[in-house]
Amino acid sequence: MRLIFAGTPEFAAQALAALIAAGHDIPLVLTQPDRPAGRGMKLRASPVKALALQQGLHVEQPERLKDPESWAPIIEAQADLMIVAAYGLILPQGVLDIPRLGCVNIHASLLPRWRGAAPIQRAIEAGDRETGITLMQMDAGLDTGAMLSKAALPILADDTAASLHDKLAALGAREIVALLPRLQTDAVCAEAQDEAQATYAKKIGKADAAIDWRRPAAEIDRQIRAFNPVPGAYTQLGGEAVKIWRAHPADGRGQPGEIVALGRDRLWVACADGALDLLELQKAGAKRLPLSAFLAGNPLTVGQKFE
Repeated sequence: MRLIFAGTPEFAAQALAALIAAGHDIPLVLTQPDRPAGRGMKLRASPVKALALQQGLHVEQPERLKDPESWAPIIEAQADLMIVAAYGLILPQGVLDIPRLGCVNIHASLLPRWRGAAPIQRAIEAGDRETGITLMQMDAGLDTGAMLSKAALPILADDTAASLHDKLAALGAREIVALLPRLQTDAVCAEAQDEAQATYAKKIGKADAAIDWRRPAAEIDRQIRAFNPVPGAYTQLGGEAVKIWRAHPADGRGQPGEIVALGRDRLWVACADGALDLLELQKAGAKRLPLSAFLAGNPLTVGQKFE
């Protein structure tokens, strides 16, 4: 098929790589403008742009697509279909109507659950047992279009946003390649979403990652995994911020935030029920450290409290 691809991060780059490998003609790639990144805050190309240029594909980076004058490259591409994956720009109805078969979105949840910006993180945080990929015919709403294909996978007890992202990126790449031959033969039955089952995965803010030790241990464990690697769940110890990267529930009892057991390989902090055994920590401006290395440079005592 003749495709336009619109996407920005690594999640999208995997889908683009799969479409290239499958032999599709991609006359145009849309991605976000280069953004400052790293310690030097130098402009950095998105993973999608880097891959597209490596493969000799034509790239456009519009700031927005509200103005019909910005649609010229999309019209000129004369594409059968536009594939969209974590692009980051709203596509107006005029753009959705340009490709012959419209636009298909690769969404990292089992719609209609977790429409919106952070479906991977919110699924872990909520304690969902499974998630997946939905391929959706795009309309002007927020992830409201008819579903063309769904594929599920389990959320494991040790999954983080990073590990689940990688699994879903690979699954999304496989699913979109498998869908296209079916679209060409009209062997796809679009299914409308059940609005009564819809939930929204709101954008993540720093406040979402603040640990409240008055919550159950299982909830805090999910919070830590949901926000690993970004923004990182954090707490306070002696007035200093400490990020918690890995933990698992334990059987300790005490006041919320209190250290109730301590050893070279044990740091139990009491929660509303039970405790969390903290396994990997990071003080502000320092490296992520396994517990034993963290304790070597930051001596703690039983009874001390995380705030």
